Amino acid sequence: MNHRTRVILAVGLTVALFLGVQLGALALVEPFQEAGHQAVEDPDDPTNSLVYFGIILVATGFMLLVFRYDVDWLIKALIVGVSVMLSWFVFAELVPPVVTVGSVNAIAVAGALAFGAALYWYPEWYVIDATGVVMGAGAAALFGISFGLLPAILLLAVLAVYDAISVYGTEHMLDLAEGVMDLKIPVVLVVPTTLSFSYLEDDGAADSLEENGESSSEEPEDRHTDVADRRTAPDAAHEDDSAPAAESDEIDPQRDALFIGLGDAVIPSILVVSAAFFLEAGTIDVPGIALNLAALGSIVGTIAGLLVLMYMVLKGRPHAGLPLLNGGAIGGYLIGALASGLSLTAALGF
Repeated sequence: MNHRTRVILAVGLTVALFLGVQLGALALVEPFQEAGHQAVEDPDDPTNSLVYFGIILVATGFMLLVFRYDVDWLIKALIVGVSVMLSWFVFAELVPPVVTVGSVNAIAVAGALAFGAALYWYPEWYVIDATGVVMGAGAAALFGISFGLLPAILLLAVLAVYDAISVYGTEHMLDLAEGVMDLKIPVVLVVPTTLSFSYLEDDGAADSLEENGESSSEEPEDRHTDVADRRTAPDAAHEDDSAPAAESDEIDPQRDALFIGLGDAVIPSILVVSAAFFLEAGTIDVPGIALNLAALGSIVGTIAGLLVLMYMVLKGRPHAGLPLLNGGAIGGYLIGALASGLSLTAALGF
């Protein structure tokens, strides 16, 4: 398989994973609403975004502290537990209750537990990706129906700025990602670029592409010469400084996989869901999912931002992911909302 084919397949799989999260989230809008999963009483309150951002800061600090004191197992246990919970939420709404124990959907519980067991004992790349798409769809749907239009736009804007600062400024995401990547948990989506790639056997030398990712590549004999070279941040995307300076659209032969932060897919999808849930204008009749022109525009904008991000990363240019992804999502949303006949102020949620 030549390099160009590998690039095309990697890009295609990445786009498919993002679309899986977004379309899955849209399929969960009505079931989650009916199940009462809206997380806040007033989804139009802009302070909800600030509260959520504060939670992210606290969680980031907690994880850095955990890695510093070498109790990584705690992070893995928490993420696996969250994976089981979100998977259960999703399966409980999408899987028919053919077998129940009391009022509990036994098949949904079994599916969620199976995901958790697979993550713990066999975290191969396709297990990570399958769980990540289910988790991402569930998280995006939960937050999307809980954040009104203005809070959702505000959240994406704040996180885009935070992403840029944490990657280009403080660089603390690099320290966080160094520990997270070794745990092999679904905080990233794994995109193999070779048929022989195994995440179970990977030792951290593969490159990464992040939204929420930083990418690095290194020769096998140099894997331990500079720890910064193998760090993967959940909110940035870039190539290793040791890569050739000449730009190329081909994947380095040493690179077996790309890693994309799960948050890169989830965060812009919050606006996709919010648009589909809170706007009635421009409705598009698609069986099984909630969709309108604004939500569709946000999907297209996110994918456009993703393609630009991947192009820049494969060219060897360092870049934070969320500014492009969230910027694309917001821009696409506004175009779709205006095309639906909404005024700019109405589209912004005022």
